[in-house]
Amino acid sequence: MQARMPNPAVMLPDALSALQRLGKAIEAAGVPPITLELVHLRASQINGCAVCAVHHPNLARKHGETDERLFSVATWRDAPFFTEAERAALALTEAATRLADRSEPVPDEVWDEAARHYDEKTLAALVLSIGSINLWNRLNVVTRQVAGQGW
Repeated sequence: MQARMPNPAVMLPDALSALQRLGKAIEAAGVPPITLELVHLRASQINGCAVCAVHHPNLARKHGETDERLFSVATWRDAPFFTEAERAALALTEAATRLADRSEPVPDEVWDEAARHYDEKTLAALVLSIGSINLWNRLNVVTRQVAGQGW
């Protein structure tokens, strides 16, 4: 497999720095880093982004995440390894990533459960994180970036 072009964010340095600043703002908001990495991994699995599906488990491991939980992210509803807050974040991730899959893209029960575990600041960071990883997934998938090759 060969990339169609370099990652578009790398082609436009101002875009890359803006995305990096967004990432830092999200990280500073107080959502546990492991939760953010689980969210990134789940969205990347849904979107078929091999670059991020390889990258985010590596980042999660640096925060102390276990392989057992990482291997179970795709089946988080049935795996006993996740907290209620992580489950709420993963449900919100799936809904926000699959917007066209149902008439009410993010049902109230999904939103309300996330709001039960996250205050407005951390919920804002979670929503921005989901949007951000979906953008990265799209940049990588559209331009056929190759997992493990870096930019």
